[in-house]
Amino acid sequence: MRIWCLLCFIGDEEDDNQRERTMEERFLANADGFEVNIVSDDDDDREEREEEEAPSAVAGAAEDQLSLTISRRRQGEETSLLFEEMVSAMRCGGNWDDATWRPSNSCEGEASASTSTAADDSYHKRARVYSGLNESMPCPSTGRDYNINQSSPNSSNNGIFDQNFILNDGSAENPGNGEIDENPSTEDSEIQMDLTDDLLHMVFSFLDHGNLCHAAIVCRQWKAASTHEDFWRCLNFENRNISIEQFEDMCHRYPNATEVNLSGTRNMHLLVMRAVSSLRNLEALTLGRGQLGDAFFHALVECSMLRSLDVNEAILGNGVQEIPINHDRLCDLKVTKCRVMRLSIRCPQLKSLSLKRSNMAQVALNCPLLNLLDISSCHKLTDAAIRSAVISCPQLESLDMSNCSCVSDETLREIAHSCANLHVLNSSYCPNISLESVRLPMLTVLKLDNCEGITSASMAAIAHSYMLEDLELDNCHMLTSVSLDLPRLQKIRLVHCRKFADLNVQCSMLSSVMVSNCTALHRISISSNSLQKLALQKQENLTMLALQCQCLLEVDLTDCASLTNSICNVFSDGGGCPMLKSLVLDNCESLTAVQLSSTSLDSLSLVGCRAITTLDLACPCLQKICLDGCDHLERASFCPAALRSLNLGICPKLNTLRIDAPCMVSLELKGCGVLSEASINCPLLTSLDASFCSQLKDDFLSATTASCPLIESLILMSCPSIGSDGLFSLRCLLNLATLDLSYTFLTNLQPVFESCLQLKVLKLQACKYLADTSLEPLYKESALQGLRDLDLSYGTLCQSAIEELLAYCTHLTHVSLNGCINMHDLNWGSTGVGFESLGVHSGSSMFSFENINEPIEQPNRLLQNLNCVANLKEVDLACYNLSFLNLSNCCSLEVLKLGCPKLTSLFLQSCNIEEETVETAISQCSMLETLDVRFCPKICSMNMGGLRAICPSLKRIYSSLTPA
Repeated sequence: MRIWCLLCFIGDEEDDNQRERTMEERFLANADGFEVNIVSDDDDDREEREEEEAPSAVAGAAEDQLSLTISRRRQGEETSLLFEEMVSAMRCGGNWDDATWRPSNSCEGEASASTSTAADDSYHKRARVYSGLNESMPCPSTGRDYNINQSSPNSSNNGIFDQNFILNDGSAENPGNGEIDENPSTEDSEIQMDLTDDLLHMVFSFLDHGNLCHAAIVCRQWKAASTHEDFWRCLNFENRNISIEQFEDMCHRYPNATEVNLSGTRNMHLLVMRAVSSLRNLEALTLGRGQLGDAFFHALVECSMLRSLDVNEAILGNGVQEIPINHDRLCDLKVTKCRVMRLSIRCPQLKSLSLKRSNMAQVALNCPLLNLLDISSCHKLTDAAIRSAVISCPQLESLDMSNCSCVSDETLREIAHSCANLHVLNSSYCPNISLESVRLPMLTVLKLDNCEGITSASMAAIAHSYMLEDLELDNCHMLTSVSLDLPRLQKIRLVHCRKFADLNVQCSMLSSVMVSNCTALHRISISSNSLQKLALQKQENLTMLALQCQCLLEVDLTDCASLTNSICNVFSDGGGCPMLKSLVLDNCESLTAVQLSSTSLDSLSLVGCRAITTLDLACPCLQKICLDGCDHLERASFCPAALRSLNLGICPKLNTLRIDAPCMVSLELKGCGVLSEASINCPLLTSLDASFCSQLKDDFLSATTASCPLIESLILMSCPSIGSDGLFSLRCLLNLATLDLSYTFLTNLQPVFESCLQLKVLKLQACKYLADTSLEPLYKESALQGLRDLDLSYGTLCQSAIEELLAYCTHLTHVSLNGCINMHDLNWGSTGVGFESLGVHSGSSMFSFENINEPIEQPNRLLQNLNCVANLKEVDLACYNLSFLNLSNCCSLEVLKLGCPKLTSLFLQSCNIEEETVETAISQCSMLETLDVRFCPKICSMNMGGLRAICPSLKRIYSSLTPA
């Protein structure tokens, strides 16, 4: 068969120019309009005959359109022929059915109900997809909705169109200019889809039943493929409202089904009886949430192939008689949460049986090959009934009888004697069990959670299980100690054992230890060659820990508040953990002195250890340390260490520091106000922050610069003891780019000018003892030509000194003059003296407010950022490169003139300035984007539109909500 991919035409008739749009544009605009027309494809001769016959059948109303078709054929546009013929037919009210057009009285595009022999033949053929057109071909439209559908009798009104479409642009060489190749090849107009039955079968094998049903409506080939019995081996009707007739039909259609699920269906008993009688190959049956009569269990023998039966939440029988389950081949049986009085099971091939949470009082088992038995939460089973059932299964390997409160040690002894191969035993929530005289030598998994009878004496019985691998003892409240030497034990778990105080485990294969919330625990001794991670969190009374764990990598002792300083010996070299990588001692509040010497440790956390006063670490591989909350630390030594960064600013009482870290690049001592002795040997150090280290003197600075020659950023804010001798030592720092000497008592900056030749950032905030001439080397002697950022905030320099500095230091890009009490005016414009010194005169052509967007001929001034939060009255600025200006809190500001064509941000917060003055100033700033006029009492927040009109480039205006 062939699949023709066509467009459904919608909308009014358009003119010829509209019709010349490409196929690609029409596809994007009307993607939902595609449908499939399946026509027969007996041979190429028939195709040509159809193309000849179709236009000849058009009624008289389509003669003009047919003439156009014949004309285009003569011009060589063969690829659009069939398309135009079908459009012509649809305009005249006809239908296409099996590639044959038939006149119709309706123009609604209804699909024909007739079928043809050619369509029947096409069922057996490989599908082909015709593109119908090139993408660049003109796409005419009509004035009505038309549907060209597959000619199936049920396809016209089902309302479901889940078909997939494959489009082809006709030719890869089409230039896309609206012209069509006159000699299109067959491969250009036809795409072969290798949808053979085998291929389709393989594709559909990945679909679920819902998608198979959707695929069945595409075409008859897909319907046949989707209904193949290979895909319907499993009939799942769980929670479905299916009638008996429908189910019988499914059983008749798929007699070889192997799995059936009828859980939650109505009439479950009647349905399953039909399944048992009809499906002779049934292997798995799932039932539930209903009632099953005696007839079903008697009829089970008819399902000779049945291997698995799962019955859940069902009522078996009438609740009085015994229910027999007899089957010779059944291997897996689950009867869970069921109501039944007595149960008799005779299945010689049964391997797995689960009766979990069923309420029978008696159960008789005749299952000689049974390996797994689950009778957990069968509260009505007596101790004798459990004993009788279990010992009848000599091949039993796994037994779950948790929540069977009647089980006794005598029953366990009988089970141990009869079931010599028992490997897994779950006796949790069995209060009468103490394991007295119980010997289970082959046991590998033992779970005894919430067993009140388990005590330290029970460990003698467990010690005989020399094959034991997994042991759980949660909530055994009478247990006081555990001492085990089991060569195969891998996992041990003890949680919420209130009286548990001592753990001694000597197990070479132990890989997991879970001990938590054992409030009385004070001693732990573990020996293992497999343990890699140990977590003993919140053991508040733990005082002694002994470890011999050759492979231990991680230890977490968070909130073990009773651990003493001796714990450090356990984790140092020779302490039994030679491969330890990570150690967490958070909130171990009894630690006062931590001394570790480990060649393997790379991460240490001491968060919240507030009592620590001394820290001595000799860990050459240590890369990470956390000291948050160690606010009483007085002495610290990191010799050696592999740390790359260290923050000791959170240790305000630190007075002595020694660091030997060859890899360290960043060190922060900010806030160590009592640090008086420091030895730092970090040859790769690039950043040192010693802010507020008021006790550090010149000898510290000299020694540090000698041992750390690569420092690029040095912050000595509020270090009043640093003087000229220390600053002269900065000549050792050839890469020093940032220097912060704020809040110091310096009177002379000559050591800085002579030693820091590469300086780019200099901060001198609140250096109130600097003389007015202290910065003269910058603008008279051309010192520090690489300086870009200068901060003189809160200083006492006079206005003339600042004006000269700004006038001659044209290389500065960032200047801060916040809080300069001697600054009253900032005249750097067309009328200011400071601006005249730059060679720019009022009225000259070098600067004009009428031509603000033109480049200004002034010295090569690089200033971009200016902060001047001071008590200024007049500001007259002309700076070509200035982009950021902050004049906030200038309460006396009256005059504002700006000649800054590149200004993007202007902050005038809390300035007592007139609105008209602001409007005049920003009118000359053609690139201004951000304006802050919050808390300006003379600027009305309702007039922000006027500011935008004056300066169209504004994007953000910050103003107070309250109108002026």
